[in-house]
Amino acid sequence: MPAKDMLRHELIGSDAEVIRASNKSLEGLKGRIIDETKNTLVLETNDKTRRILKKNITMKIKMKKQTIQVEGNLLVGRPEDRLKKRIGI
Repeated sequence: MPAKDMLRHELIGSDAEVIRASNKSLEGLKGRIIDETKNTLVLETNDKTRRILKKNITMKIKMKKQTIQVEGNLLVGRPEDRLKKRIGI
């Protein structure tokens, strides 16, 4: 699946890792995406749940057997709007 198409898929349930962030304490954070809002992602890590802003981060997201790198700014927006673009509503 091309990286641009990945942006139109459901992210909940995918494994993710923050590789760059304006908040350096988030770099290296790994977990499973368990929720998504317009501006945030909720990651379930080994020891707790973390809500992180999509803006100003770069993540690796593993979907199926493919891992892609994505700028969080591209994910900002309502998840349902991103999904609608996929099916052409």
